[in-house]
Amino acid sequence: MTRTATRRPVETTDVRQVKAPPPAGGRGRRRLLLDQARAYAFLIGGLICFALFSWYPAIRAVVIAFQKYTPGSSPEWVGTANFTQVWHDPEFADAWRNTLVFTVLALLIGFAIPFVLALVLNELRHWKAFFRVVVYLPVMIPPVVTALLWKWFYDPGAGLANETLRFLHLPTSNWSNGTDTALVSLVIVATWANLGGTVLIYLAALQSIPGELYEAAELDGASLLQRVRHVTIPQTRFVILMLMLLQIIATMQVFTEPFVITGGGPESATVTVLYLIYKYAFLYNDFGGACALSVMLLVLLGVFSALYLRLTRSGEDDL
Repeated sequence: MTRTATRRPVETTDVRQVKAPPPAGGRGRRRLLLDQARAYAFLIGGLICFALFSWYPAIRAVVIAFQKYTPGSSPEWVGTANFTQVWHDPEFADAWRNTLVFTVLALLIGFAIPFVLALVLNELRHWKAFFRVVVYLPVMIPPVVTALLWKWFYDPGAGLANETLRFLHLPTSNWSNGTDTALVSLVIVATWANLGGTVLIYLAALQSIPGELYEAAELDGASLLQRVRHVTIPQTRFVILMLMLLQIIATMQVFTEPFVITGGGPESATVTVLYLIYKYAFLYNDFGGACALSVMLLVLLGVFSALYLRLTRSGEDDL
């Protein structure tokens, strides 16, 4: 005897028999409206704070740039007179030259060191977490405290820098008190203070590189420098470019180090654009000139910011 396999009928579901969920009742709609109102309330509060403390001062500064404005007197519209006055200021050229030199030195000194440290930390097998904390530690120190510490460090008399050089029987330096060394000394301070964040970003970018690329390079007989040149740098070029633009924008706004350590000296050797803005506003009581100089800096930084946003969007499209 042979058994015949019996097939069970396949249960099919008629789409027309599937009922849509019942619409939300009045209580559900009220709850949804309440959640939306709460979300908009938080959003409106943030927008109000942003408008009051960010957009309004910026717009007000642009307006004051075209006015003669001093404390205790009514504003007077003067057109572009503030820009002409600032342009002919003897310190104007010094401030822009010092700012540009500071930016270039920060790129030469402070841009390569974080990348090299990130490469070293990425190759460590032990104590990696400890050294990450050590490298990031300067970022957690307030900028003014950092500047005061380095001011004592650079003291030409009993400062730690010169004491160390004397102990090693090496010639001492004027550091922040010398016209030739003051700006370089400030670049070292800014590099040390902002080192940690840049190193961690580079480290994250290095760890995202596929290990197969390094293995293939090693099989081809590539040395360490060749692997860095042909694998590491091409794979992290987008991050390198983004950090370079961000560093340019940040270093062109340097203020804390010249203000606390050198006071713009010696002989205006460390007067930057932002420090000159401070002098116009709080030493000369010329808010019109300060705002005019601020608008000039705003336009220049706006160009770099637009370039940064453009490259960021193009990088997202490539990903």
